[in-house]
Amino acid sequence: MTSWITICDTCKTPDWDETTHSRPHGQDMADLIEAAAMAREGVRTRRVSCLMGCSHGCNVAVQGADKLAYTLGKFDPTPEAAEAIVDYAALHAQSTNGQVPYKQWPQGVKGHFITRHPPLPDTAEE
Repeated sequence: MTSWITICDTCKTPDWDETTHSRPHGQDMADLIEAAAMAREGVRTRRVSCLMGCSHGCNVAVQGADKLAYTLGKFDPTPEAAEAIVDYAALHAQSTNGQVPYKQWPQGVKGHFITRHPPLPDTAEE
């Protein structure tokens, strides 16, 4: 199955200042995650402008059909953070319900989970 990493490209970390930064940190993070995910089977990426987690920037969401979804934040836009996010998304894609055992979490995502969302209900059940 495929898991999607939705990357907020408007996120700014607390040190962002228009006099020292030419673009939001989220754009830097998106570039890094997209590059890390390029050759990763089962992982896709997309950018959105604002995940409304401004106090937790940089933010991403990891989602898959019929699976638990997660919002992660408080990342600095570094290659190491991007790799950890992509590694976690690959584990999410391999899981049956979106839940990845804590022991398998990449070190770089530990402490970055903000929210968990249940999958949408099956509309055929209505």
